[in-house]
Amino acid sequence: MSGQIVTLPNREPTIRVAAMPSDANYSGDMFGGWIMGQVDIAGSIPALHRAKGRVVTVAVNSFVFKEPIFMGDIVSFYAEIIKVGTTSITVDVQVYAQRDPAKPVCVKVTEAVLTYVAIGEDRKPRVVPSVDK
Repeated sequence: MSGQIVTLPNREPTIRVAAMPSDANYSGDMFGGWIMGQVDIAGSIPALHRAKGRVVTVAVNSFVFKEPIFMGDIVSFYAEIIKVGTTSITVDVQVYAQRDPAKPVCVKVTEAVLTYVAIGEDRKPRVVPSVDK
């Protein structure tokens, strides 16, 4: 795979992490499950803020691994709410890797859409509050 060189979006990432050896397979690429977990964390952040409380992941609507993530990459996750339902919040997550500090390169590595449901203390779905004006 030879990805197109891109630049990071012109906004703060939801989360940014370094890809560490403990998260790599024997070839030095990050495990897909590690990436999926980080995407879920990133997606949950705007969802829980919008829901004003606890949310749970109910669906991974789409998940595309476009490029591998290598040990040592700095990985930036950009999450944005794309839909709010009665109890659900759908979030788009775009993931970029910055690699090779000697010759910096940035590639888009993953795209995902996840759906979260707001839940109450009883762990049952609850209505997502309306936006404060």
